[in-house]
Amino acid sequence: MAAYINRTISLMSGDSPRTRGPSLDVGPLVDSQSLRDSSPLQIFVKAKKKINDIFVEIEDYVHDTVTYMQSLQQEGSIVNSDAVQQIEGYTVKVKGIRDVLTRDHMKVAFFGRTSNGKSSVINAMLREKILPSGIGHTTNCFLQVEGSDSGDSYLVTEDSTEKQNVKSVGQLAHALCKEKLGESQLVHIYWPKDKCLLLRDDVVFVDSPGIDVSPNLDEWIDRHCLDADVFVLVANAESTLMLTEKNFFHKVSTRLSKPNIFILNNRWDASASEPEFLDQVRVQHMERGVDFLVKELKVCTQKEANERIFFVSAKEALQARLQEQKGQPAHSGALADGFPNRYFEFQDFERKFEECISKSAVRTKFEQHSQRGRLIVSEIRSIMDGAYDQAQQLRREKTIAKKEVHDKLNFTEQQLLLITQEMKDKIRRMVEDVEQRVSKALSEEIRRLAVLVDEFNLPFYPEQLVLNVYKKELHLHVENGLGSNLRARLSTALSMNIENSQREMAERMSALLPADKKQVSLNVLPRREPFEILYRLNCDNLCADFHEDLEFRFSWGLTSIISRFAGKKASSLAIANYSQRIPRDLMSPSENVDVPHIKGPSSSLDDESSMASRIAMASRIALASTGSQGTMGGLLVAGFMLKTVGWRLILITGAVYGCIYLYERLTWTHKAKERSFKHQYVAHATKKLRLIVDLTSANCSHQVQQELSSTFARLCQLVDEATNHMDVEIKTLEKEVRQLEEAANSAKVLRNKANYIAKELEMFVDAYLKVRD
Repeated sequence: MAAYINRTISLMSGDSPRTRGPSLDVGPLVDSQSLRDSSPLQIFVKAKKKINDIFVEIEDYVHDTVTYMQSLQQEGSIVNSDAVQQIEGYTVKVKGIRDVLTRDHMKVAFFGRTSNGKSSVINAMLREKILPSGIGHTTNCFLQVEGSDSGDSYLVTEDSTEKQNVKSVGQLAHALCKEKLGESQLVHIYWPKDKCLLLRDDVVFVDSPGIDVSPNLDEWIDRHCLDADVFVLVANAESTLMLTEKNFFHKVSTRLSKPNIFILNNRWDASASEPEFLDQVRVQHMERGVDFLVKELKVCTQKEANERIFFVSAKEALQARLQEQKGQPAHSGALADGFPNRYFEFQDFERKFEECISKSAVRTKFEQHSQRGRLIVSEIRSIMDGAYDQAQQLRREKTIAKKEVHDKLNFTEQQLLLITQEMKDKIRRMVEDVEQRVSKALSEEIRRLAVLVDEFNLPFYPEQLVLNVYKKELHLHVENGLGSNLRARLSTALSMNIENSQREMAERMSALLPADKKQVSLNVLPRREPFEILYRLNCDNLCADFHEDLEFRFSWGLTSIISRFAGKKASSLAIANYSQRIPRDLMSPSENVDVPHIKGPSSSLDDESSMASRIAMASRIALASTGSQGTMGGLLVAGFMLKTVGWRLILITGAVYGCIYLYERLTWTHKAKERSFKHQYVAHATKKLRLIVDLTSANCSHQVQQELSSTFARLCQLVDEATNHMDVEIKTLEKEVRQLEEAANSAKVLRNKANYIAKELEMFVDAYLKVRD
């Protein structure tokens, strides 16, 4: 009661803010822009713009994060698919919040019994008669008045998108019309924002049918009340609060936590007819309203309740504002005495209403969005922290792996150089050893060539055609025999040496290969057949110039005797130029006049020695005489022989000589010819084969060198492939390290951006939520 008396005195004295409204005789004291800038509703407008800007940043941030996560998803080791799906899910959530924010407005729902003046209050606040009003049950459905961005006025029904003339609202929403809408349906009325400051500041008014004419209160609450920021209970000041009104708001308070409720005791102009009861009735209505808000609904304190109960006349306020728009005094719309107080209190209601709806809307609309924004940013930041840590960990691991591969590559290359040099030296030594062995063995086999030729047992015929075939087969036999003998002597040892060398190569080189390539290095060595040196003697071409001599040669013929006695020195004899002097005792009697004195008693030689000397001398003279081309030589020899040995000895010697000749001539058969042929062939082949000993040994050593070199080359190729693989691996690791470093930097940037957005949300909360407490 004291609060009411104080506020009444304040109103009458003009000290209250409620008296700081427009004068009854002149227009507004400030222009509309200044009034709009000072309006509490601007807090909501600015907060809405700020939170929208923040969520634009959040949406861009989520988009950047999704792009980043999708690029990381290909790696598979930094983030998993669940994190990617979680980030992608934020795109839909943020878009939904942005859509809600663009539609967010300060919603005021007007409720009350039929004909309490709900539509009139809205019209008065809009300064325009938009909604149908009158006596009786007027509004048949829910009407939502909101600002039109296009500047046009129109309406849209709930089940249609067609724009209709705003004047048709009187037919659609009036309860007395035949073609009326259902009581729970909603009609959207769009009114130009430049005609109403409240609509310009995102305020939406919802007019409702009377709560005493419908049993569907629960449906009304679910459809039209859950998102309301402020409820205005329009009561009839001529009566009092009814149970119908109380029951409705009890239902609302069970669905919403402490709804903001204003109580307008409308039609207070009726109190002018009974001025003596005005104060008592006002106190009565005030007490009942405060008890309802504080004790029954428990939605506010005693002080707040005193500030939320008003006594107005909506009809007077509407007429006053229509007069003001025409340039006429506001009091010309007065219906009864006391109009200034009622008009000022209506303005005070608007001010308190604006403060309350702004504070309530900012908290109810934006507090939840800011919390969801902080939650989204916090969760993304947590994911970015994990991505950053994982990228850093992987980068360290890849760096260590790259260093290990690089060190292994350097070690492999150094060991390859050392092994290559060692293997070259080993191959060179083996080649030299093979060359010496083959040369020695081949020389020994050439010395045993006669034995090999004697083993050739193909039938021998001296005819030329058959002999040509015989020689070809003999060439083949000699070549095969020499080759098989060399293989028998050398192949086993050489093969073992080569195999051991190859195994050593494989073991040394396999140590440089990775585990998956070691088996491949062992597969390089096995052959289906062991390595064997090919001894290419090519006797057919080598002895192609062999020409046999199968003519009969008497072994005791002069030529044979000369060759036999002369031997290797036959070429040094010059019998044709024989210049030795014949002793005097060998001269003929005609030439030696002292012949009778040769054999004197003083001679110390006996008859046998004298005979031997003479025979030797005769042989020498005979040899000398063979070189003579004349008859004199033959006669000289014959005469000398007769004189020296006598005719009987000569005859016996000739008989023996003829027998020997006949024997040899009879024994000159195919077999003797074969032996002579083989003997000649051995001599010729030996001479030719000695010429190719060095060439053959070099050829064999070259084969060994090729075998070992090719084996080592294949092993080196495996090592080269391994080093190339390590090079590729190093490049791949370097690329991965760069990518991981970029991924870590990107995660760090996104994490910092999350911190920045979280800071902006905290500043928003501090500026628009905490300050308003």
